[in-house]
Amino acid sequence: QVQLVESGGGLVQAGGSLRLSCIVSGSIRSINAMGWYRQAPGKQRELVAVITSGGSTDYVDFVKGRFTISRDNAKNTLNLQMNSLKPEDTAVYYCNARGYDMNYWGKGTLVTVSS
Repeated sequence: QVQLVESGGGLVQAGGSLRLSCIVSGSIRSINAMGWYRQAPGKQRELVAVITSGGSTDYVDFVKGRFTISRDNAKNTLNLQMNSLKPEDTAVYYCNARGYDMNYWGKGTLVTVSS
């Protein structure tokens, strides 16, 4: 079992920055990859960024150069540094953990970017 708890969401003006964190607990050794997803109002959930156990990262085109996904093993946290935020980034952001036979989600944290 894996438990994920997101934090760091809030209201920010366009062009501003925000840092999201996800506290991970449980069967951490079973995790192969973690990522951040988001779901805007009235739209489906979509992948934002992913990081593997080996440290490889990938991003959706729209956030490349603006967002950075990272993990802190000492603190058991997954982070998403969000810079140059745009109103289109407004969404509930979810932390995700996946393994060979597992797929877990956090409850999400709301990010609102005003114009």
